[in-house]
Amino acid sequence: MKNTFGNNISLTLFGESHGEYIGAVLDGLAPGIVIDDGFIKSQLSLRRPAGKIGTARHEADEYRIVSGAFNGKTTGTPLTILIPNTAQHSKDYAATRAYPRPGHADYTANVKYHGYEDYRGGGHFSGRVTAALVAAGAIVLSALREKGIVIGTHIASCAGISDRGFANTAEEITALNQKEFAVLDDEKGAEMRAAIEAAAAEGDSVGGVLQTAILGVPAGVGEPWFDTVEGVLSHALFSIPAVKGVQFGDAFNMVNGRGSDYNDSFYISDKEIKTRSNHNGGVNGGITNGMPILFSCAVKPTPSIFKAQNTVDMFNMTDAVLELKGRHDPAIIHRARVVVDSVAALAIADLLAIRYGIDYLMN
Repeated sequence: MKNTFGNNISLTLFGESHGEYIGAVLDGLAPGIVIDDGFIKSQLSLRRPAGKIGTARHEADEYRIVSGAFNGKTTGTPLTILIPNTAQHSKDYAATRAYPRPGHADYTANVKYHGYEDYRGGGHFSGRVTAALVAAGAIVLSALREKGIVIGTHIASCAGISDRGFANTAEEITALNQKEFAVLDDEKGAEMRAAIEAAAAEGDSVGGVLQTAILGVPAGVGEPWFDTVEGVLSHALFSIPAVKGVQFGDAFNMVNGRGSDYNDSFYISDKEIKTRSNHNGGVNGGITNGMPILFSCAVKPTPSIFKAQNTVDMFNMTDAVLELKGRHDPAIIHRARVVVDSVAALAIADLLAIRYGIDYLMN
């Protein structure tokens, strides 16, 4: 089972939705990185559900760092984070054990692990595990910020309603990272919330698109073939539950235009080389060009819905109908954005370590 991402700086995830703990191990971190407890808690709060647009399952996420830190800083040895699960309703899943939920990993997990998997709440495949990812990501985000590298994500669209795009990106990232519902246009955000609540009232769910900007990564980071910036980031991003597509820059719009429309022309500004546009998302030939790295993630509608759905009885090999009970999100896009920031930070930190060595992130 492959639960580790990264080359020089790696992250290993462990635990299940209804197990005693979930957790993460960060290996390869430079020594001396400050552990910002307030920032970790703030990031975890952005992932937690809130109000009518989130699940009724509420966890305190009272994390513990049990190795790899001393006197408030990383030691350089493996850093282990534990987060207890305290609000499991495991009985909600016992009655539907035989019936794989459409859109979930229930069937594929059963095939891969021969029926020995922990099926409760999706087990190891649950979005619950991303809490550990966010806690680990917060440490890396803090270290990157000390190097002038910042990451921010907004909900570009949800339920067919579109936010405006980035304009004054640095200031907007600062504002977005303080928002529970990360949009650039708050009026559009209110419309999105209303659409999510409407879907919830019908027992259904919605998805959308997240757009992320990474500022401050120097030119020359990344490899030309199998560890391209796009390849490493995509590898990490596709590990996030519900992410079904990744686009860099204006990738899918380019197919309908010409080279003259989408080539980013160069110019000199204050003895630095820049591009006048950024259709390629800050990457040329798999390597950063010094402009903001821009990418978008397609987040599918939450698969857990309260409508009757056709499924099967895996054990008796008969057709069946499933009507879910329990606690489920009508949308996860607003919670997923902090997860995207976290995995993006891990991917960028690993690419920087490949280029400059792991001590690059030392405070």
